[in-house]
Amino acid sequence: MKINWKIVVPLAVWLLLAAYGGLMGPPTGLKLQAWYYFSLFIAVIIGLILEPIPAAAIGMIGIAIAATLGLVDANMNRSIAWALSGFSDTTVWLIFGAFVFSMGYNKTGLGRRIALRLVKLLGGHTLGLGYAIAIADLVLAPGTPSNTARSAGTIFPVIRNIPGLYGSEPGPTARKIGSYIMWTAFAATAVTSSMFITSLAPNAAALAIAKGTTKVDINWLQWFLGFLPVGIILFLITPLLVYWIYPPEIKSSKEIPEWASSELDKIGAITKQEITMIVLVLIAIFLWIAGSNQMISLPYVGSNFINATTVVLVGIALMIVTGIVTWEEITENKGAWNILVWFATLITMANGLNLVGFVKWFADLAATPLKGLNPLVAMGFLVALFFFIHYFFASLSAHTAAVLPVILAIGVNIPGIPSVPFALLCVYSLGLMGVISPYATGPAPVYYGCGFIPRNDFWRLGFIFGVIYLAILLAVGMPWLLTVKL
Repeated sequence: MKINWKIVVPLAVWLLLAAYGGLMGPPTGLKLQAWYYFSLFIAVIIGLILEPIPAAAIGMIGIAIAATLGLVDANMNRSIAWALSGFSDTTVWLIFGAFVFSMGYNKTGLGRRIALRLVKLLGGHTLGLGYAIAIADLVLAPGTPSNTARSAGTIFPVIRNIPGLYGSEPGPTARKIGSYIMWTAFAATAVTSSMFITSLAPNAAALAIAKGTTKVDINWLQWFLGFLPVGIILFLITPLLVYWIYPPEIKSSKEIPEWASSELDKIGAITKQEITMIVLVLIAIFLWIAGSNQMISLPYVGSNFINATTVVLVGIALMIVTGIVTWEEITENKGAWNILVWFATLITMANGLNLVGFVKWFADLAATPLKGLNPLVAMGFLVALFFFIHYFFASLSAHTAAVLPVILAIGVNIPGIPSVPFALLCVYSLGLMGVISPYATGPAPVYYGCGFIPRNDFWRLGFIFGVIYLAILLAVGMPWLLTVKL
């Protein structure tokens, strides 16, 4: 019987790390239970990288082991409650809803029509398509605080139709153009998520935490101006960087726009189903924007805004009622359900690291040597630590709540670190760090699951773009924030 080394490696890492902690004792300041859980978490991450079996199954196995062994909570009732907690996370259902919205675009033909329009206008050059996709995200960003709703729910269902127009599908033909389009869209939304307070849900919460720790208090315009130099550079270079680092095989084609024009003539006038789908999408976008800006007040509700996930659930309900999609079609969408299970289990696993105290221990340990460094160097290292520790998280909101107060507290206790620039660099990095892994932010599982970007490429590109984004944030953002008066 042939042994699958991709299964053996994660298991071996888990057992070796756990055995080391059991025999030699955990690192100073860390409980043995936390070390055992960390050992399992690392094994799960390695399993996700190697993927010997589907990613959702790997996450489910990790959760089952942790819950059975009581690694997060010895009480079995609380342990199973923790194990299932990810399935109640709003982002998980927002991602699921994005897949259902995509079904509506495809079934009605609206996605193909919009894709053909884009190709007709800008399809003469692949780079032009990249910038068109990035601009579409930028236009929606100021009023859509959920990058999952914006990118996965609105942009992705449209651009998913473009690669097929060029004969590019998941698999051997993905690199023709599909891989470029999908990574550009994903990388661009990471940039736009940091450009505005209102373009990412955790941004406002991060500012509130920073205000309590460092007394920084800035408004929407000050946030925008503080990030502006970094944002302009990253927005302008991202489609071009993807074009250089992950080049499409199809660079340009004068015939393609002409073909797209002829295809538009063939499909004829817009249909009633397409109009219905347009209305539903506009309703969703309006609710995302108006709800986030507290323009909507609902009776018998304790808050005066509508959650982004609630909008998606309403959208799905309306799509079923209007016949855009049927419940049978939704239940048959294996990709949507697979992503739901995968991301729910990952969020749970990552949350477990915080619950057992590993995240705080690691942040304190990594920051200790920085106290003797030049304050600006120490500040840069702390921001980098805050950025890359996100590999341990599957939720930007959870990362913000768990790690930001720790990092800020460490920074303000190092003499010479300017508190306001330091706090802003940390909160500005939240959107950018979403690019680093297939689970780092809401849209990530959607682009990862679409099949156009192979597993190894996704991890590799995530690290490369993460390093580039962080480097520009520090190289441009730090001197700018040290000199500008917000």
